[in-house]
Amino acid sequence: MAGKDDEDAKAETAWDKGGKRFSSKQNSEYFDPCQEAATRSLKCLRRNGGDRKMCQDYFDAYKECKKSWMEEMKEQKRREGKSWF
Repeated sequence: MAGKDDEDAKAETAWDKGGKRFSSKQNSEYFDPCQEAATRSLKCLRRNGGDRKMCQDYFDAYKECKKSWMEEMKEQKRREGKSWF
């Protein structure tokens, strides 16, 4: 149970740490505040010889981070009145 709370805190801090940098980037630049979680999952795969079952917790943490980031982006665009059309 405590691990889940830690994951939630990491997902929040990923956006908190990278939100300003994302907002100030050039349109052609790519920025992913969840890169740290992605790197950890890839390191786990290398360490365990590609065994995805051993790294499922890392994948879940990345997925949650990405999900919260995308939700934050949607909400920010909604507040600013920007749309895709």
